[in-house]
Amino acid sequence: MINVPMYPLRFEPIYQYRLWGGRCLAGLLTAPLPGDGPIGEAWLLSDRDDHPSKVADGRLKGSTIRQLLEQSPDRLLGKLAGRLRRFPVLLKFLDANDRLSVQVHPADGQKALIPAGERGKTEAWVVLEASPASRIYAGLQRGTTHDDLERALASRTVGDLLASFTPKVGDAVFLRARTVHSLSGVVVFEVQENSDVTFRLYDWDRVDPKTGKPRPLQVERAVACLDFEQVAIGPVEPLVEEEAPVRRERLFHCDHFSVWRHTGQSPFTVGAVGAPRVLVSIAGEGELKHNGTHYKLSRGDVVLLPAEVGACSYQPFTSVNLLEVALPE
Repeated sequence: MINVPMYPLRFEPIYQYRLWGGRCLAGLLTAPLPGDGPIGEAWLLSDRDDHPSKVADGRLKGSTIRQLLEQSPDRLLGKLAGRLRRFPVLLKFLDANDRLSVQVHPADGQKALIPAGERGKTEAWVVLEASPASRIYAGLQRGTTHDDLERALASRTVGDLLASFTPKVGDAVFLRARTVHSLSGVVVFEVQENSDVTFRLYDWDRVDPKTGKPRPLQVERAVACLDFEQVAIGPVEPLVEEEAPVRRERLFHCDHFSVWRHTGQSPFTVGAVGAPRVLVSIAGEGELKHNGTHYKLSRGDVVLLPAEVGACSYQPFTSVNLLEVALPE
């Protein structure tokens, strides 16, 4: 593996059963959905011990992201090697056919609430599919107190305390750790810290059909890490950085990740010299050009550009919508 040149890497999606999921991800990904039950998440790039992403094609097929990072850190991460023990972001598609639990994630600094080997979880969403019935819940109604929340938990009216809005396709929503949130009736792309720490505050009084029981709640820990000062969150205002050759907007920039959106149909450059980038094709078709080889990208395709690959030319075949994810430098 060490002597194999790096190239744009695709990974096999890792599907996750969720009782709130649906079957919409079948329209985004070519890998067939398992069974006929609700699939809520497709993990697109995951450096998790329990769910490691595997390269889907090429000479590195079958290698996990962890193996690549351990054996060729400089070639994969470039100038970021040496300070990253594992790939620091987790990328997903979510199909929230029904409402997610009302949940909170801890911040990195809340060590007492984070299991050993984990970290906090700041995340962000880009809405891919939505309808007039869709809803994103993010933050509390202004003035909500701890006592208000205790009463709502007792009366099962937690939803009444949540700020919410009706999303539309293209909306980008940034959720700092400690923000109470949920969503319903949408398909989103999610980028987050590499963490799987979630505290359920309320689950809409549902029963999991697989177990016949309600899912466990972690009310005490959810309340302990919840930011009561975080009120209504709406879509971010994208920062337009370029209009040509295509429109380039910065959607998110924080200590954990940055995300840009490219839209248009002229050739443009993606990737960066000496650092990895991840491309997520949201709409349209085109091809990456690297080292004399062309790599076709269609809607739903996700590709990691290792640092060794550097910057590439992207040639759209149609008008495209392409997200580019960067790690903090």
